[in-house]
Amino acid sequence: MKMMMKRNILTTAALLFAFVISAQGPVDAKAILDKAYNAYEASQGIILSFTFTSMEADGTTYMAQSGKAFIKSNRFKLEMEAMDIWFDGETQWVWMKEVDEVNISNPTGQEIAAISPLALLGMYKNGYNLKAPRPQTVNGKNVYVVEMIPANSNKEFKVVTAAIEKNSHTLVQVILTMSNGMTNKIDITDYNANHKFSDTRFRFDKSAHPEAEIIDLR
Repeated sequence: MKMMMKRNILTTAALLFAFVISAQGPVDAKAILDKAYNAYEASQGIILSFTFTSMEADGTTYMAQSGKAFIKSNRFKLEMEAMDIWFDGETQWVWMKEVDEVNISNPTGQEIAAISPLALLGMYKNGYNLKAPRPQTVNGKNVYVVEMIPANSNKEFKVVTAAIEKNSHTLVQVILTMSNGMTNKIDITDYNANHKFSDTRFRFDKSAHPEAEIIDLR
């Protein structure tokens, strides 16, 4: 169960970052996403605070988890109760807090597509169908709700539903409906793009965790 939850968190984290975008409909969605991709690639620092909730197909709901994401281009750090994750564009470190263990890996191209915000956003150009936006109120904000349907039915998830605030074009909520019926919901509680991060923020610092067991999988 822990491994499954770890995998879900990794995938969900990447999707969370990937949909820090705006979208207004299928006609101009590609142009808007191209602009978002370029802006994302050039970003110097974004901080997201969020709440993550997961529900099984049978209705079993896991305890909600709060987290914070630090993003710069294709680099990110994710802080959650159970784990912290660093990715510097080449190497990934996953610190499992309960066992004080750090797994180090160099993700393959396919694995990068599941963890890198920039890679996911690039894949979006060829892998999804976009439904027309619906105006709604989500978490007290006026949003457009956009459903994103993978063109390939063999993908891990069936539908990605993003709620995007009308005025600021920032993400308010993402709901991921997985192929196995599990639903992962992410509510963005705070968004701030006014940061400049050093690249060292996205690398694990051994001196800050001197007792951690290091497992190098490279």
